[in-house]
Amino acid sequence: MHNWSVDIERFKKEDPEGFKVWKLEQLINYGLNDEKIDKELLMKYWDKIYIEDPFRKEFLELLLWGKNS
Repeated sequence: MHNWSVDIERFKKEDPEGFKVWKLEQLINYGLNDEKIDKELLMKYWDKIYIEDPFRKEFLELLLWGKNS
């Protein structure tokens, strides 16, 4: 994953948990680019992740927990 506006290495070192949430948000909102999302990480940080598209959020909830919100 490449992001021109964030120093990824510095972010990883200074705030590892924040980096994980940020990366999940980037992958969900802007595309995977052949990366896969770790299901356990997604479930762990679900309440902290901002998902722009409400339909995408509902779909992911369905996949993760088998229910709609």
